[in-house]
Amino acid sequence: MAKPRSYTGTDIEISFEMSRCIHARNCFLSLPQVFDPSRRPWVTPDAAPAEEIAAMIRTCPSGALTFRRLDGGGEERPKPINRVRVQENGPVELSGDLRMGEERFTRMTLCRCGQSANKPFCDYAHVKAGFTATGEPAPSDKDSETRMGEALEVRPVPNGPVGLVGPVEVTSGTGAQIARAEKVFLCRCGQSANKPFCDGSHKPAGFSSEEG
Repeated sequence: MAKPRSYTGTDIEISFEMSRCIHARNCFLSLPQVFDPSRRPWVTPDAAPAEEIAAMIRTCPSGALTFRRLDGGGEERPKPINRVRVQENGPVELSGDLRMGEERFTRMTLCRCGQSANKPFCDYAHVKAGFTATGEPAPSDKDSETRMGEALEVRPVPNGPVGLVGPVEVTSGTGAQIARAEKVFLCRCGQSANKPFCDGSHKPAGFSSEEG
């Protein structure tokens, strides 16, 4: 992964990791005076109050945008409930106390079309690929007690699904509960008949988790 680029202002430092951006445009639509892709540099961290910028960055689903307060303000904290949100015809959004290997995240979007060149992260390849999958799948029979404040391990399986180990709630794009579990496996080959969950289709499909 490329090193994030940082933009330092008086009260806040904004970091942007292009390889993780899914072009949700939350930043530009919410704070165009700060985030304007037509301008160079495209980020102007002193163009709005630091708290307003921080609040917007917390809505970036991919985690491509992060911040560091320089004015003593509060840093981002993981949401208490680990959540997977299923996007219509798109990736899955994860939020919470997320761990992948040695790295920690609060937000990420993971590919489920199988076409990303930046696996396991989404890189917007689903649009060009014409990927279709509902964001409102039927509820499953997975219903464990929701525990708050615990980490969720994100474990991509080579040439297979993404395993999630830890308390997690899976919801539709509109927030309806699909599952609550301690361990789930999410499809990332795009072929499962039980999306967003893996059903083993990656094996006959010959899915490769190698980038590109």
